[in-house]
Amino acid sequence: MISNRVSGEPHLLEALPDRWRDLPKAGPVRFDETQGVWQVLDHETVATVLGDPATFSSDLSALAPAQPDFDALRQGNFVAMDPPKHRKYRTLVSQAFTPRVVQGLGPRIEAVCERLLDAVGDRDRFDLVDALAYPLPIIVIAELLGIPAEEHRLFQDWAAVLFGGDQLGETPDMDDLERALEAIAPTVRAMNSYMLDHIRSRRADPGDDLTSRLIAAEVDGVRLTDEEMVGFVALLLVAGHITTTALLGNATVMFDRHPGTADALRADPSRLPQAIEEVLRWLPPFPELGRRVARPVVLHGSELPVDSLVMAHLGAANRDPARFAAPDTFDVGRNPNPHLTFGQGIHFCFGAPLARLEARIALRLLNERFRTLAVPSYEDVTFQNPAVIVGVRHLPVQVSRT
Repeated sequence: MISNRVSGEPHLLEALPDRWRDLPKAGPVRFDETQGVWQVLDHETVATVLGDPATFSSDLSALAPAQPDFDALRQGNFVAMDPPKHRKYRTLVSQAFTPRVVQGLGPRIEAVCERLLDAVGDRDRFDLVDALAYPLPIIVIAELLGIPAEEHRLFQDWAAVLFGGDQLGETPDMDDLERALEAIAPTVRAMNSYMLDHIRSRRADPGDDLTSRLIAAEVDGVRLTDEEMVGFVALLLVAGHITTTALLGNATVMFDRHPGTADALRADPSRLPQAIEEVLRWLPPFPELGRRVARPVVLHGSELPVDSLVMAHLGAANRDPARFAAPDTFDVGRNPNPHLTFGQGIHFCFGAPLARLEARIALRLLNERFRTLAVPSYEDVTFQNPAVIVGVRHLPVQVSRT
């Protein structure tokens, strides 16, 4: 967790874009001596890295410290897989997590939002993260997976440990990562055990939930084992909510810091989708994506050796003046907006449609409920560690009603 700002200084979500904008000044590819990694910074090259899994592998296990609990979780984590294995898992989730399933969640998302906002209906101040941004996506994805939604506090606790980054500085090295893995291993172990019990329960008594559909799905006549599904379902649960949580908090901050934005969106809700895309461009929740060099490659004159680590910097790529007009202006009407926040190629975020849908509904309902919604003091806001995720951990807001 990053503490609140010193009075008068820019807060973290204001400072980060300035840092990202300045990164490419030395060129589109640079070697970071401190962390021992290559950084790729321009839009075209980042898109190339993300779109070429044969050269830039998503399997980083050879570079990461060994840890038994994470090894178990890795079995079904297709985000960290390359073809052809990746195709099997991605096809399975595509069979069960269809666009029709996502769109069908709209009424349920709205109902959960309404209930959560009813709970703070008599208050003029509340923490937006605690009240809405955390519980909404956790409840939705848990229900979708057939996991008891009333246990969302448990899942919230898991996410806080996994994404808190409390053991890390803003520029962690490999020793920092090893210490962090050891610290969060008990949480991963508990999550693995919980998921395995849930999967076995659904295999014995299938329902009409996503977990049951994943158990029944097959590719080339092959289905997942219970152990393979642990990482698969855990990924859906954790990744299925944390991006929306960050997006809702980041949107609230950005609208607050740009006077008139919230009023304009309140007056014309049809502008919300474009506004959400600009928040995603401006503050990608995961601003860097790691890849391992699988075969020799030269980028902009730099030779990257095999097994070196490349960080594709989405935060910098999303500010590339070659792709964005006035990239340092926050423009909620920006169109087109070819940001890379959800990735590119075979690893494009499968949860992007759900995150966008949840954000549209939640922000629309906030605008309908409240005539004003403001952050009264940024000294009371706490931020996530940007080395793990860009977002707010606590966001006290003040509201007035229509």
